Amino acid sequence: MARLVVVSNRVSLPGEARAGGLAVALRAALAEHGGLWFGWSGRTVAGSSGGMHEEREGDTRYLVMDLSRRDFDDYYNGFANRTLWPLLHFRMDLVDYTRETYAGYRRVNELFADRLAPELREDDLVWIHDYHLIPLAQRLRERGVGNRIGFFLHVPMPSSDLLAALPEHREVFAALSSYDLVGFQTGRDLERFQDYVRLYGGGGVVGTGVLATPDGRQFHGGAFPIGIDVPTIAGQAARAMKRLPVRRLRDSLSGRRLAIGVDRLDYSKGLPERFRAFERHLERHPDQNGQLTFLQIAPPSRSDVPEYRLLRRELETLAGHINSGHATPDWTPVRYVNRNFAHEVLTGFYRIADVGVVTPMRDGMNLVAKEYVAAQDPADPGVLLLSRFAGAARELDTALLVNPYDIDGVADALAQALAMPLPERQQRWRAMMDRIEGYDIHAWRRDFLGKLAAR
Repeated sequence: MARLVVVSNRVSLPGEARAGGLAVALRAALAEHGGLWFGWSGRTVAGSSGGMHEEREGDTRYLVMDLSRRDFDDYYNGFANRTLWPLLHFRMDLVDYTRETYAGYRRVNELFADRLAPELREDDLVWIHDYHLIPLAQRLRERGVGNRIGFFLHVPMPSSDLLAALPEHREVFAALSSYDLVGFQTGRDLERFQDYVRLYGGGGVVGTGVLATPDGRQFHGGAFPIGIDVPTIAGQAARAMKRLPVRRLRDSLSGRRLAIGVDRLDYSKGLPERFRAFERHLERHPDQNGQLTFLQIAPPSRSDVPEYRLLRRELETLAGHINSGHATPDWTPVRYVNRNFAHEVLTGFYRIADVGVVTPMRDGMNLVAKEYVAAQDPADPGVLLLSRFAGAARELDTALLVNPYDIDGVADALAQALAMPLPERQQRWRAMMDRIEGYDIHAWRRDFLGKLAAR
């Protein structure tokens, strides 16, 4: 295969401790083929955008670009995260249509193209990631780049009517036709995009995954559900049982059972509804009171955005309200922790949790669900409670699937999880484990790159 060029908003540089499963997969692909990882440096500067920095590791170059504060505010904090993020998560009530931020989004994508185009070789395979960079292939084509270019959308694709509510929807989403292959998390996401192309994009659907632009040129789409590194997560979780934070958590439960949620602090994750469902569980199943502790870990996210500050305060209020009404001198029902933990520690927390609570209102995939499954003890696995609106529900269909809007339903599912006998838990877990082992993070990237190379 030709040299690989990966482009993403943020680059996982060599030696960075924050590298997750996606970064591991992309680094493995780059190491396999040699190549370049290009993106934003994570730094804002007082002057103009565009300053470049380079690092190397083996046959891989890491090339990153600084952004001015204005470009960061308009492109990242603005159009990407206050317009596209809520739109793509079906939250029309939170979409900010400010035209100035859209101009910044276009400006930064132009700058990415200006800096990246001279770095490309004729036979490079280019893989661009996520909603921050939707127009980038179109900008590269305008600069004469003829390489095969793929795009992967990590977040959901909403219905065509919602996409069409964006004033600039034709300009934004028509840009996806400049890619040779557009990847989505689920077949349902692909279907929604095909509907958009047919109903609002002026194009057509030749067949499943084969789309046509208004002028008749064809491009392709496909479903590529992102996975995790299953052996790594399973090994981490088993080893983590000896780590002090995991032992302390287990000891602090005093024999009680544990339900755990781990989410970035974001309104798409359904956290207020999850807290209310746990309170409803305490009310509807008083015989289980005092037996279950709910631990919600929610590291802060985008704390300079007003909606996120309000969400944090709401959760603090809800946790206090639940505890004040149900706690006893020796039991605190809700433990709400607003900080990060090392990933190795989290996998240990997953392993000791009787129930994994993953109930987003909408999610492209949700890898916490898959990590919870991989972290379990095969002899005594916990139960995954999973929103049917997470992409992972398409694969993990033996989880307890719930509607996160149905507070009573989630409350009753918690009781069902706690009462589930061991043979049923093992059967459900084994079916999910087979799915995530069969299509892991490395199968995902090989599948996508193989199809892109064949275009």
